[in-house]
Amino acid sequence: MAEEEIIESAELDEVSEEVVEDPEEGVVSDEMLDQIADTGISVIQDILEHFDVGEITIDEYEGDEGELILDITGDDLAVLIGRHGRNLDALQFMVSTISMRKLGMRYPLVVDVEGYKNRQRAKLESMAQSTANRAASSGRSVKMRPMTPYERRIIHIALRGDDRVTTCSEGEGPARHVVVFPK
Repeated sequence: MAEEEIIESAELDEVSEEVVEDPEEGVVSDEMLDQIADTGISVIQDILEHFDVGEITIDEYEGDEGELILDITGDDLAVLIGRHGRNLDALQFMVSTISMRKLGMRYPLVVDVEGYKNRQRAKLESMAQSTANRAASSGRSVKMRPMTPYERRIIHIALRGDDRVTTCSEGEGPARHVVVFPK
């Protein structure tokens, strides 16, 4: 099934213009957070109707950076992750985009499958520390491999408290990567 058909089946045209942020506090209330989670879960379920993944469970929890994480678990979900997480990245993009359009606001939603992104995050944080150690000990900048925006964000967050180094992203498109500089 084409991506356009999947998006249409998720009722993209039902966009709510309701603002879910509390203007006085600048934060999202628990009620609104529940609405965001329900919308994200509904979008995931609509999309997964087109895949033969069997019974699934979607757990919701808040991440370290205030994002809402929707973790899908089930029997055979490897197809949702795909090679190097590419299918999961596409699913993440579709769920975020459709949810944003339905809610009329943007809120950081992370779609995960059986903790895959959590495991990848741990690997990226370890890689970031190793790269920081190399840059600090050599006194030279170190270029990391090209990464997705999500992966680069993890690297930047992992190293923002490290007084020995600074980071920046360089390059264009799929060649965009993090460079770690010694201070």
